[in-house]
Amino acid sequence: MALHIPTLLVVSVFIFSLMGLLTFHAWLRERRERPLAYLGGMMLLAAIGMVLVSWRDQGVDFVPKILGNMVLLLSAALNWTAMRVFAGRAPHALGLLAGAGLWLALCMIPAFYHSMTVRVTVYSLLVGGYGAVTVLEFWRSRQSLEVACTPALVLTVLHTVFYIVRSITDQGVGMSQALKGQGVGVPFFSFMLFEAMVYVIGIAYVTLAMVKERVELRFKAAAFCDALTGIGNRRAFMVHGDHLLLKGRDQDKPVALLLCDLDNFKRLNDAFGHQTGDQALIAFSQVLSQTLRKDDVFARIGGEEFACLLIDTDEEEAVQAAERIRESFAHLPLLAPGLLSVSIGVVTSQALGYDLSRLLSQADEALYDAKDKGRNRVHTRSWRAPARQLG
Repeated sequence: MALHIPTLLVVSVFIFSLMGLLTFHAWLRERRERPLAYLGGMMLLAAIGMVLVSWRDQGVDFVPKILGNMVLLLSAALNWTAMRVFAGRAPHALGLLAGAGLWLALCMIPAFYHSMTVRVTVYSLLVGGYGAVTVLEFWRSRQSLEVACTPALVLTVLHTVFYIVRSITDQGVGMSQALKGQGVGVPFFSFMLFEAMVYVIGIAYVTLAMVKERVELRFKAAAFCDALTGIGNRRAFMVHGDHLLLKGRDQDKPVALLLCDLDNFKRLNDAFGHQTGDQALIAFSQVLSQTLRKDDVFARIGGEEFACLLIDTDEEEAVQAAERIRESFAHLPLLAPGLLSVSIGVVTSQALGYDLSRLLSQADEALYDAKDKGRNRVHTRSWRAPARQLG
């Protein structure tokens, strides 16, 4: 069944315009997602370009041959730019204008301007080139995007392959012939319009899905992050701590809990101001980041209180790690010597098991003992498991 080309042209312009406006609307609701603005511009330019190239054989050949194709090439360049920006890279102004600029320069050559076959080949290669660099953007950023980009990658690869094939096989067809449904190239022309609509709808959908996924990841990260120090908050500690304890139990490895509380923090705020207190909290967070291992879990769980879970760590090793933290913090040049100190309570799963609530409760008791004995010290709370009764 042959596709009716005039209908396809009208429908394609309508779809490009509608999808462009909807994408712009999505960008206006989330201004930080600039890829949506570029993608919306791509679709609107595609609609304008389709209108312009349809004016062929109307006595104003420079409009469809030069202006129309330049607009369509700018549209392809904006598609590449949208994905480039989504991947965290800045727009490339020269690359954005290169396709349209090259087309304008080539159209100044009579042999190129008057040969439909050559124009179709060059145009298809330029669009395919923009598709290829778009695929490259996805591929080089596939690890850092942290969202499911495979559908967009596959869609762009297929779009790129289509135009590479077109550059080899399509000889072009006049617009008057296409509108009448006559000529050898009419089936390919109608399929090209259909492919363009499928690609625009598909890339809009998958891009919106990627943006939505990334926004959700940001909100989730914010919900698990302490705004001042940048490390995990209490919620993050409880979730990741449970996972680490389960891992330790399954692998039969000891887990140590360090409960840290900055000494005389209220007095520090009163004497030097809350800004200095905030700097002390940030500095202690950095000490934890530099001292603990990658697999350890640590977080700010309240005011000036921090908790750390160390996997594959017995009591002796936990005390050594706590002493390193205490000494590193005490020697920071933030304030005069003696003004910064931390008390740390230490417990382990070897005596208390792998229940996070129980570990926190007993670590709090150990921390209280450290405070009670003069602060700026590490205190453990050793427990012995009850002897098994024989009966």
